[in-house]
Amino acid sequence: MAPSVLQNGGFVLGLIGTAALIAATAINKWSVKDRQGDVVTSIYTYKGLWQDCETTSSGLTECRPLYGLLGFSASFQAVRALMIVGVVLSVLGAVISVFSLKCLTLTSTEDTTKAKMSLTAGIMFIIAAVCSIAGASIYGNQIVASFMMSTNPNYGGGMMEGGMGGGMGGGMGGGMGGMPRYTFGPALFVAWIGGGVLLIGGILKSLAFREMVKDEKPR
Repeated sequence: MAPSVLQNGGFVLGLIGTAALIAATAINKWSVKDRQGDVVTSIYTYKGLWQDCETTSSGLTECRPLYGLLGFSASFQAVRALMIVGVVLSVLGAVISVFSLKCLTLTSTEDTTKAKMSLTAGIMFIIAAVCSIAGASIYGNQIVASFMMSTNPNYGGGMMEGGMGGGMGGGMGGGMGGMPRYTFGPALFVAWIGGGVLLIGGILKSLAFREMVKDEKPR
């Protein structure tokens, strides 16, 4: 396949994945209240990495910021860190990817340099994808564990003690103590999909590097 096709494909997918990571990190709906089998209430709650929010039946939304580093679990802080690293790397990769495009003739950059830039952008996309998928998976795993504990208090042998519940505003306790249960929010799926798209984009950029190097070799 032509290097330009691989490059352009990786660039487009990288941009889409980067936008998805930024959106997922900013969206407050990482976990949402599970309404299945629940008594209809006038308050709908959902939680993100930076805010816990409540929406009333009248449409009024109130959010509580999650400031500071203390008072949150290590798992929750790890998810935050992974998503931030993923966003930074994907943005840097997208910028580098622009200048690595063979179709871009605005600069006098040599093809060998563009090939190396393409590989660098590809590696950044791949690492960002791993960060996003890992962060969303850690968060999702804690939601599953908390949900199971809400229906079976003996589940996990207390593994959630001091866990993600603290980082999510204490709302992950499920049915224990009268707290609502939470399930996967749309931000989780955006992070997973964005990570997958970034991964494919990074692979395409890396393959483009290989093809560009081949083209530069004397025949």
